[in-house]
Amino acid sequence: MIKIKIPATSANLGAGYDSLGLALDFYNQVNMEESDSIDITSLDGVSIPTDKTNLVYKSASDLFKVCGKTLKGLKLEQTNNIPMARGLGSSSACIVAGLVGANTLLNNPLSTDDLVDIAAQIEGHPDNTAPALLGGIVTAVFDGKKVHWVKQEVYTKLKFVAIIPDFELKTDKARACIPKEISHKDAVYNLSRAALFSASLLTGKFENLRTAVHDRLHQPYRMKLIPHCREVFDIAYNHGAYGVYISGAGPAVMAIVDDNNDYFRGKVEFSLNTAGLGNWTVHEFHIHNSGVMVL
Repeated sequence: MIKIKIPATSANLGAGYDSLGLALDFYNQVNMEESDSIDITSLDGVSIPTDKTNLVYKSASDLFKVCGKTLKGLKLEQTNNIPMARGLGSSSACIVAGLVGANTLLNNPLSTDDLVDIAAQIEGHPDNTAPALLGGIVTAVFDGKKVHWVKQEVYTKLKFVAIIPDFELKTDKARACIPKEISHKDAVYNLSRAALFSASLLTGKFENLRTAVHDRLHQPYRMKLIPHCREVFDIAYNHGAYGVYISGAGPAVMAIVDDNNDYFRGKVEFSLNTAGLGNWTVHEFHIHNSGVMVL
């Protein structure tokens, strides 16, 4: 039985809608082996599909088909640490686990580039799947068939602090609220800030991040679906965050914080409780540079 460890991811990073994402040191694990039947178990009690609709199984089956093989069945054991429908890449982790596990079972006939392309085709965009596969911070363009990507490993004294509510926000609902057309002015606004984000993060000009995470494509619309989102942003900024953004489709809010800001988490938790927002939990992460791991 092979063991696959898949990092959580945070996508968009403010202005980089569907194109920027990074991997975090927080992981799901999937144990996988071929079988004559489908045997899927959740090792941590999280409710998951146990038939062919299971996303790990479905993704593995898709890879077998790409390679001209038939998948009879799989034994899967899943540990689902990444909360579902919260904006931390839970579905991408399942897709990547299925693809990498199946590729490993077939003795790795497909390249990393192949896996990045197939994952984006399954998910519809590469901003979560690419960093889950590659690690680090990934800038990616998906042309519908191929992903053109650049991975950069990040060694900065930063932590990424996820502030997560106790309710879900399905990606399809979060996408449905976004307008289909935008103005030229808003396009320029986002392009400049997405470029500023990557350059500032990698060169240590963290004072730029508060401007760089501003966005006009998705965050103003998704905030309306996340009660108290603006209030959570303000709390994070009040306690010294460099930048704050909606992680992926939400509802999690991600704060970028200096690693030496030792009491940020405690201060935010206290402020949330004082504001009557004790249903939001706070988790500290760092960037994970290695991507998916087969153990």
